[in-house]
Amino acid sequence: MEKNKILEVKDLKVTFHTYAGNVQAVRGVSWYLNEKETIAIVGESGCGKTVSIQTVIGLNSSRTTDIQGQVLFEGKDLVKEDMKEIRKLQGDKMSIIFQDPFTFLNPTMTVGKQIMEAYREHRKVTKKEAKERTIEILKLISLPDPEKNMKRYPHQLSGGMRQRIMVAMALICDPKLLFADEPTTALDVTIQAQIVDLMKELKTKIDTSIVLITHDMGVVANMAERIYVMYAGQIVEHGEAREIFYNPKHPYTKALLESVPRMDNRSDTPLSSIPGTPPDLIAPPVGCAFAERCPHAMNICRKEQPAYQNFGGEHIAACWLHHPECQKRLSLRRDEHEQQ
Repeated sequence: MEKNKILEVKDLKVTFHTYAGNVQAVRGVSWYLNEKETIAIVGESGCGKTVSIQTVIGLNSSRTTDIQGQVLFEGKDLVKEDMKEIRKLQGDKMSIIFQDPFTFLNPTMTVGKQIMEAYREHRKVTKKEAKERTIEILKLISLPDPEKNMKRYPHQLSGGMRQRIMVAMALICDPKLLFADEPTTALDVTIQAQIVDLMKELKTKIDTSIVLITHDMGVVANMAERIYVMYAGQIVEHGEAREIFYNPKHPYTKALLESVPRMDNRSDTPLSSIPGTPPDLIAPPVGCAFAERCPHAMNICRKEQPAYQNFGGEHIAACWLHHPECQKRLSLRRDEHEQQ
């Protein structure tokens, strides 16, 4: 059964003009989201995942930002729409849960007033109706004693409760699209699990589609159906969650998975890490951006960007190791080694 695409991003490029130079934060990424689906965009900090979703929702539009490509939603290209039209979508049909709620919540307003403000911005309702809707959504997200807590200020709530308030603000208008930008990073492990369970439960209740931005592969395993792996502003691998976790093809994807602590490892086993640092996106590498950190890098990796190779279904990866000519040479070397 073919699924309907609710959002499609095509060859998106985002460049920030700074005093130091032009930062090519997103370099031609393409991805899509189906109705009632959860996808994840994963990668290290600075890989461009947050910039890409903020561009989709219209938070990176300014004179110092150059945006190219297409963002297709409900038959419209949002890249070409003016900010007045984008504002109608923000918080209504598209919502975002930010990484640090303490940063994004207004410290001078009660949390209830902030949620109500978001609702009244998009719905012509009375203050009483907005309050009733706010209490309803706070009950939905399992916030204890909602009528009492909605009168509190952000600093009077715990980290987990503040994150639930962010979830409530994002869901108050029943959006079709929900972007979750590192929603569990600032929380302890117990609260992280609660927020993940909450988002999974809410997805079934309100039939929303979710784009999860994170570098926490444990959260991804619990929520995502498909995964896009980003590095240096590009998608280096994409596939269903099971394919990415059990049969990763790109060395960067493998390195990300190996850096996750495992319960079945011995206590004295050192944690794996990825050596080096991501490239400078003011002057991106000519070839594969991961080449300088990759243990399998070849000469061609530093000279030309690899094309995507298909591994069945939607599983693709951009790596020279999987080029037919390279596979042929590796096979010959294995044969020679076995003969010796």
